[in-house]
Amino acid sequence: MSLESSKKWEPRVIQNNGVPAEGKQNGSDSEKKHKYYSEESEVDLWDPGGDCELYKHTCQELWRLMAEIQDLKSRGSKDAAVEIERQKIQSCVHFMTLKKLNRLAHIRLEKGRAQTQKAKQKVDAYHLQLQNLIYEMMHLQKEMTKCLGFKSKHEEIDLVSLEEFYKEAPPDISKAEITMGDPHQQMLACLEWELEQQKRLAEKYRECLSNKEKILKETEMKKKYLSSLQPCLNSIRQASLPVQEYRFLPFDQAHQQSETARHLPSPLYVLFVQATAYGEACDKMLSVAIEGSVAEAKALLKPKDFQDDESNPDAEEEHTSKCQQSMLKFQLNDKSKEMLRRHLLSIKLDLKCKDDSVLHLTFYYLINLNIMTVKAEVTTATELITPISAGDLLSADSVLSCLYPEDHGGKNPNPANQHWLDQVGIPILRDYVLDLGHPCLWVQKLGGLHFPKEQSQHTEIVDSSLSSSHMEKTMKLLKTRVVSHLVKWMTIAREDYVELHFTKDVVEVGLAGDTSLYYMALTERGTAKLQAAVVLNPGYSSIPPIFRL
Repeated sequence: MSLESSKKWEPRVIQNNGVPAEGKQNGSDSEKKHKYYSEESEVDLWDPGGDCELYKHTCQELWRLMAEIQDLKSRGSKDAAVEIERQKIQSCVHFMTLKKLNRLAHIRLEKGRAQTQKAKQKVDAYHLQLQNLIYEMMHLQKEMTKCLGFKSKHEEIDLVSLEEFYKEAPPDISKAEITMGDPHQQMLACLEWELEQQKRLAEKYRECLSNKEKILKETEMKKKYLSSLQPCLNSIRQASLPVQEYRFLPFDQAHQQSETARHLPSPLYVLFVQATAYGEACDKMLSVAIEGSVAEAKALLKPKDFQDDESNPDAEEEHTSKCQQSMLKFQLNDKSKEMLRRHLLSIKLDLKCKDDSVLHLTFYYLINLNIMTVKAEVTTATELITPISAGDLLSADSVLSCLYPEDHGGKNPNPANQHWLDQVGIPILRDYVLDLGHPCLWVQKLGGLHFPKEQSQHTEIVDSSLSSSHMEKTMKLLKTRVVSHLVKWMTIAREDYVELHFTKDVVEVGLAGDTSLYYMALTERGTAKLQAAVVLNPGYSSIPPIFRL
């Protein structure tokens, strides 16, 4: 079949009797619309099964006519031409029938496709509607789940108990005859009572805020008054300085000392407070003062951490040159200085004795070691005689050593620092006491420091009660030490004492120690002479001396 057969034929206007009447325009437009020949409308009238049978019958007739025409041509008779022409006309009619069937088949196919597309669109519309319904159903299910799992705000409110509610709530809110048997009404009544209480508290809160604003305004006015009062007080204080000096009333000095004390480290601050309190209560001859620069103390840097290096020391020895070794030694000196760094503020105590001699004690605080040290100096009322001198007895080692038993003031009182000291090359602290001062145990107690006897990484907090319990006893021992050492003795060296023939038994027993003091007394009567060798323990006045004649 050709493609032209699939094209639609142009409609033709037909008459009522079925005869075509092309070109006539007697009827109206509406009549022309309904009076035309269309195979599309004819398709609905034809049976597809009948068309199939007609197609088969037409094909058989064509085969028959073709066979007859071929037979007539093969005979070659004169009368066969008329018959052949008739057979050709019949064949053309059958061809026209086939073309019509072809057109009807194409029209029926187009209509089928259109109906299929229409049905498909309808199915798609139904599917889209189904998807919308499923989405709506899922949304409703989620909303139902939310509703079922909904937690109301009233569940988070800490309501009063039912007994308290029925006891405190007014009858118009509690409604006991209704709410006692209905949990829902009971909850509503409790919420209403809670709302009433919240309103009361809100009103009270607003009143408190207004009172707060009033108090803040009053406070601001008082601050302005006090700020304007400060210059007047300063001028009055400056004007009263001559009166204070004349009446020996050091109010201004005490004020400055208290301001400076705020920048002291904790141990020195405890010592300052306890010594000041002891001087005011028990010993008027004790004076306490703070020495050092406050500005430099404020700018004091935090102590550096001294930790182990993770590098291998053996590898460093192999790859370190002489220049690097000298540089390492220089850095080690810097570390040792940093480890032994003192706080820039110190406490000075002047302890006056009965014979007008004065013991000057200066207390320091080592920041990184967390210990206190002390330096001592004695000022006598009269000059000491050179040949028979108490100068050795009044030295710092003699005055401070063994104030308490076994407290020589040369060891590190904090065992936790020994590892750091070994790391920076300071195995013994005794070699640095001349510069740093003596780290005696009684000094640590005066500062409220207490360290365990065994090595530990933990140090206790500064305790002021520890300082107050040792203050009075320590001051009395220091006075006794100074007074008892102001006796005139002829001093000798320990080597001279050991060489004496009548002191060998004392040396062999071990009573002639390195820290003891040695004296020689000579008594003459005529030609008779008496020599007395004396061993004086540093704790003299509590430990008796040893005399050998």
